[in-house]
Amino acid sequence: MQFDDDAGLDTSEVQDARRSRIPGGRATIGGGLVGLVGLLLALFVGVGPDQLGLTDGDSPTSTSSSLSEVQQTCRTGRDANTRDDCRVVAVVNSVQDYWTQEFRQHEARYTPAPTVFFNGQIYTACGAATSAVGPFYCPRDRKVYLDLGFFDELRTKFGASGGAFAQAYVVAHEYGHHVQDLMGTLGRTQDGLAGANSNSVRTELQADCYAGVWAHHATTTPDESTGRPLITSLTQADIQDGLDAAAAVGDDRIQERFQARVTPETWTHGSAQQRQQWFGQGFRTGDPARCDTFR
Repeated sequence: MQFDDDAGLDTSEVQDARRSRIPGGRATIGGGLVGLVGLLLALFVGVGPDQLGLTDGDSPTSTSSSLSEVQQTCRTGRDANTRDDCRVVAVVNSVQDYWTQEFRQHEARYTPAPTVFFNGQIYTACGAATSAVGPFYCPRDRKVYLDLGFFDELRTKFGASGGAFAQAYVVAHEYGHHVQDLMGTLGRTQDGLAGANSNSVRTELQADCYAGVWAHHATTTPDESTGRPLITSLTQADIQDGLDAAAAVGDDRIQERFQARVTPETWTHGSAQQRQQWFGQGFRTGDPARCDTFR
């Protein structure tokens, strides 16, 4: 995956809290103990850490730093081609450019959502969370939260091949949840049920499909400011990295790796095969209407 070296990056779409000093307290697990596997199975949650029972009393939200590193270092597509944090900024720009234009075609308005970089733990409108929860979208403040260290864990803990587009898939999936939130679909996960046919799984698979839709259009979507695509090259090897990442975080793969048995009745995100299938569906068709996993 390559970005236009000369394209400017819009760092206003990312809030860099990596250097922030988060006030008192630490995230705790409410309502009893939740094991490591339980946290791992919550990766890519669409409804925020409050759904995992992660709380920290009335601790305030902290999502800003006095001097943003990304504002200093992530200025052009050239930076995105060399740094992970700048690459995420560029992917956020591209994903939101696509959805802005897609909503506009349907005479609707896309409301941008910022991505928040953090280290270790963060306080959000959905409650306190640690990096163990993985990337997530909080509908209460409409922000995506991401500890960049997760990309290393995706490779070392979950066995994904890694690569730039694996990172892009993660980001695009979370923005799939934002699209669901804007469309009123995300509320379908609030029934608290799990299992291979649950609404939670269907919601996650739809977000995978939306990530694939963006990938289909990534090299043709013009940047809102320059009129040129921010992403200039996306190869089949890149797409394979995305598919590999989708499979690595399938419920069955995670259960096999961390508890040595598969229990479909506890699934919340779908199997490796399902996640690949729906990402592929979006990528092949490029049509959000073909992402109706609830039918």
